[in-house]
Amino acid sequence: MKYLKRVVDSELDGRLSAIGAVVIEGPKACGKTTTARQVAASEVLFDVDRNARETVKIEPELVLAGEVPRLIDEWQLETEIWNYIRRSIDERNQPGQYILTGSAVPADDITRHSGAGRLTRLHMRTMTLFESGYSTGEISLKKIFNGQAQKCKDPGLTVQNLAEYISVGGWPVNIELNVENSIQNVRDYLEEIRRLEISQSDRVKREPEKVGRMLKSLARNIATTATVSTIAADTGGTNGALHDDTVREYLDALTRIKIYEEQPAWAPHLRSKSRLRKSPKIHFVDPSLAVAALRGTPEKLLKDIRFFGFLFESMVIRDLRVYSQAFGGRVFHYRDNTGLEVDAIVETPEGRWGAFEIKLGKERINDGAESLLKFVDKVDTKKCGEPEILGVIVGKGYGYSRKDGVEVIPIGALGP
Repeated sequence: MKYLKRVVDSELDGRLSAIGAVVIEGPKACGKTTTARQVAASEVLFDVDRNARETVKIEPELVLAGEVPRLIDEWQLETEIWNYIRRSIDERNQPGQYILTGSAVPADDITRHSGAGRLTRLHMRTMTLFESGYSTGEISLKKIFNGQAQKCKDPGLTVQNLAEYISVGGWPVNIELNVENSIQNVRDYLEEIRRLEISQSDRVKREPEKVGRMLKSLARNIATTATVSTIAADTGGTNGALHDDTVREYLDALTRIKIYEEQPAWAPHLRSKSRLRKSPKIHFVDPSLAVAALRGTPEKLLKDIRFFGFLFESMVIRDLRVYSQAFGGRVFHYRDNTGLEVDAIVETPEGRWGAFEIKLGKERINDGAESLLKFVDKVDTKKCGEPEILGVIVGKGYGYSRKDGVEVIPIGALGP
């Protein structure tokens, strides 16, 4: 299978040129190993090489020997290698020595000896529409933040296309498969999480039935600010609601294996007396996991447009996270006590920001633009700065600038 370029490729190259090792973290099957292999000169794969794992316990330096950058795949299976890598980097005193990949983050005490100055962590997610070849990338998020106006013709995506892309997800293994087989792959993936992966992440045994109910609850509440108590009540079985602490512990475990990823609330300075809501929004790393949890299909999504809209929002947030990470950006949301919400706030490391509403149907563009303009009136731009962009991201249609200054961006044209 031909390698499809990823947005993190250039970020990986840049970091390897500046520091001793890069730790690529992300969910299983998102393409970490394949991406690392594009630049690695040698490799050791702990998940399949039992001899290498035994050698770590006896003579770890032998495992680290090889042309650099040396890929250490699924390194968290032999966590003692961490300190030897740190020591090796100190001794060699050269950048680009190692690439570590892993689908689970070990407990904090495993890496308590800091890798500061030696290692850097690179977050990798599933493939965006641009990386999968479903977006033209004509409208660049980075260029928008550099003040360059963007416009495009209708990229041609249909609602049916979007339903399929959401159901299939951005998993590299699904690129060459048909929709039915791809959906089954995601369901099987989620089943492994329910039965094994969530417990293997920290060696704490959890009941698969409870895990499954919670995954369904998270799916039903995708792209919302549902509280832990709501999830606990929704997840409870015949014995009643789960304890809130149990839900938090399950969410921590899902976060550790990079399956669950909250979207934090943005806290700007406001002109008004509105009170900010601080609850994060719920997202899986890929919206296909929500579809799989509820045994959904593209056909079912088309019959439930409201839920489809939440899934579309979650897919757009995934893509914005990938594109903004390339220039150090982060993605937030806004909600206050008056009911005003903004789906996505992208903020750069320097504090520049842009706000986006996400609407599946282009008939909701006016609603999205109105919300954005109301929001800007509330923000104290003397303290936060003027927005670099106000945009409505839609499922289909043309890309253009409205007379009120709001940009209309079809997701089929959005790129890094």
